[in-house]
Amino acid sequence: MVEKREKFYLVQEHVLPQVLQKTAEAKELLKNGKAKTINEAVQTVGISRGAFYKYRDYIFPFREASRGKILTISLILEHTAGVLSAGLNAIAAAGGNVLTINQGIPLQGVANASISFETDHLREDVNELLAQLLAIPGVQKLELIGQS
Repeated sequence: MVEKREKFYLVQEHVLPQVLQKTAEAKELLKNGKAKTINEAVQTVGISRGAFYKYRDYIFPFREASRGKILTISLILEHTAGVLSAGLNAIAAAGGNVLTINQGIPLQGVANASISFETDHLREDVNELLAQLLAIPGVQKLELIGQS
């Protein structure tokens, strides 16, 4: 018997149908204790209980899907001393364990770099860490290019 493997996709929130976004919001309300019951959560976000039950097991925040994984990010960095180091320090400070670093030779004042790191012991949300990395002076672009 051939087993069908499920496929997973990483999509940005703004392209999701509203019912999926609201299901995720309701789950967050329940998780944070801002809603005590499913009924209260779905009324707050404006979806039916049926819709919630239909989708609740199929949508979850990226931070939950990324725990215990290896993430690979691609960066475009200005050719300035300390930019890569600041990024590595931010990952380490968040509890990430850097596995590989690849940096190209700077051309026209910028260099490409890729960093793979483990997320098992992150003390913060992956999205927050990625935002911190992008906010480092000299980081021009950041892309999540892989997860395993």
